[in-house]
Amino acid sequence: MQMENLQDLMKSDLKDVLHAENQIVKALPKMIKKASHPELQEALQEHLEETKEQVNRVEQVMELLGMPVRAKTCKAMQGILEEGKEVMGEDADDDVMDAALIGAAQKVEHYEIATYGTLCTYAELLGLEEAKRLLGQNLEEEKNADQKLTDLAEAVINLEAADHTEQ
Repeated sequence: MQMENLQDLMKSDLKDVLHAENQIVKALPKMIKKASHPELQEALQEHLEETKEQVNRVEQVMELLGMPVRAKTCKAMQGILEEGKEVMGEDADDDVMDAALIGAAQKVEHYEIATYGTLCTYAELLGLEEAKRLLGQNLEEEKNADQKLTDLAEAVINLEAADHTEQ
């Protein structure tokens, strides 16, 4: 795909984020299964449901732009999720694994926050109000998911994992 203008770049990024979100939909059930803390399982489950809706919103934006709803491989998300998969393969105490899962999930969230922030800026510059609204919803959900993970890590999970630190 040749990129001659900002809309071409936006379309390319939409294809990329569609693939990223679909990868996340596949990865989250494995993370939920690996998590031991009920609040972490619940937070990840909630985000799985949100992610499915985010996929729908990205597809809506693609349709608004008159483009085929087709993804292109998001190598960045592949790498982030591969790293998370490696973490899940470690032999770790449950509390420590939960802390590691939060760290892995937040890497995903931060990538998505950066991507949706960029896409919202493009949509605004291009005067695509409905696209900006839909992508902005995704951005807010990603920020909220990240904050929820931070709160859970700071209030519970990391404290429990720290109890396993050698003195």
